[in-house]
Amino acid sequence: MTSQITDKPTSTASHQDNAAEKSAIPPSSARQHHHWHGFTQMADSDQIAIATAEGCWLTTTTGQRLFDGVASLWCNVHGHRHPKMNAAIREQLDRVAHITTLGMSADITDLLAERLVAITPGDLSHVFFSSDGSSGVEAALKMALQYWHQRAAATGATSPSPKTRYLALSSAYHGDTTGAVSLGGIKYFHQLFAPIVFTPVRGPLPCSYRLPEGVRPETACDHYADEIETLLKQHHGELAAVVMEPLVQGAAGLITHPAGLLARVRELCDRYEVLMIVDEVATGFGRTGRMFACDHEGVTPDILCLGKGITGGYLPMAATVARPHVYEAFLGDSSERKQLYHGHTFGGNPLAAAAAIASLDLFAETQLVASIDRKAEVLRSSLDRIANHPHVGDMRGRGLMVGIELVEDRDSKTPFPSERLLGRKVCERATELGAWVRPLGDVVVMIPPLVANDEELQFLGSTVSRAIEEVLAELG
Repeated sequence: MTSQITDKPTSTASHQDNAAEKSAIPPSSARQHHHWHGFTQMADSDQIAIATAEGCWLTTTTGQRLFDGVASLWCNVHGHRHPKMNAAIREQLDRVAHITTLGMSADITDLLAERLVAITPGDLSHVFFSSDGSSGVEAALKMALQYWHQRAAATGATSPSPKTRYLALSSAYHGDTTGAVSLGGIKYFHQLFAPIVFTPVRGPLPCSYRLPEGVRPETACDHYADEIETLLKQHHGELAAVVMEPLVQGAAGLITHPAGLLARVRELCDRYEVLMIVDEVATGFGRTGRMFACDHEGVTPDILCLGKGITGGYLPMAATVARPHVYEAFLGDSSERKQLYHGHTFGGNPLAAAAAIASLDLFAETQLVASIDRKAEVLRSSLDRIANHPHVGDMRGRGLMVGIELVEDRDSKTPFPSERLLGRKVCERATELGAWVRPLGDVVVMIPPLVANDEELQFLGSTVSRAIEEVLAELG
């Protein structure tokens, strides 16, 4: 049979023309042309290509050394090319690289689950593995909905549980898969996709910088908790879960919550019989100065989502960790079909599990988490020279999560027009000076590897300070 596919050229001349067209593209441009980057305008952005990395430093293909000021998107913990991390992955590679976790497991993945249960808050005890933070959140959403469905069935209910909705905070970000996007509340990330997502009950933005009129810092926690309680009173009968980032809303611009709010939400979820899902993809594994942000307020969520730093930033992995009462709702005879209807091909990958265990070992050996508060002070002190800058509205964060918000007017907290792209310009200048950082709008974000030493943190802070001063000086 003769093929009817004619989209590609078939003549020798056409093939030669096509090859000539490809070879006419310079090598660096060709790579840029073929690699489509996330959250990046490809038409006007020269991409940086990294050839090697070691410790907290990246080396580009042009030979420039850059301090990794965003920990390779908030996930690198112990630095690049750590010998113990590398050795653990190589050793596991000689045993088994990948097997499914649908009906079987790898011994090293089982060990990782045991290790995670030992360090996560309270009685969190059952670990479901997936490939990235967004996937971990998706698993949590399905767990919560199926949990209430099976709870209702166990009581003899003849109709499905009405608890099928979720409460999410304003300006939330929980990832880029469809369910996670549904929870999201950041205009440019999520608004376009409204036709394909569900609508959550939308809670407040518990911001400690831009407080609502009449709210003072000392009353902010009560104010936001009261707003959430009002929504729970109205909607608890249809809510499967409240979903929130603890203490810091990362992609919203490192928005920091008033102290005590996380514990108040835990109390409200218990009172109104709604599950609590806490997304620690960004805040987990030491980033805020505790192993988990929940530890700051003694909170145990019903479901905990982990990612990013779980493997020390080496390999893709996420974990969704549930308390016993959630897990037990899925147990029964196979004929009852109560198993969780969710799974990932690479969930629990043995190589990633080996990296995660090596990372946990390093946490224990180095007592790294205990050093974070002191390191945070070093980084913040290196920013003192811009603390009173007329266009620096706020410097905020927790632990080694620091955001500097640039504003047109410091007193009124008026933002710059977004089209001026000042955050981006500052980060571009910082990169020229040797520190790789990325903006969230006009919030300049610094989230370095946790192992960064004092000299490196001072370099990061002074470099970003200089970039801010130079870019804002051009405003006149």
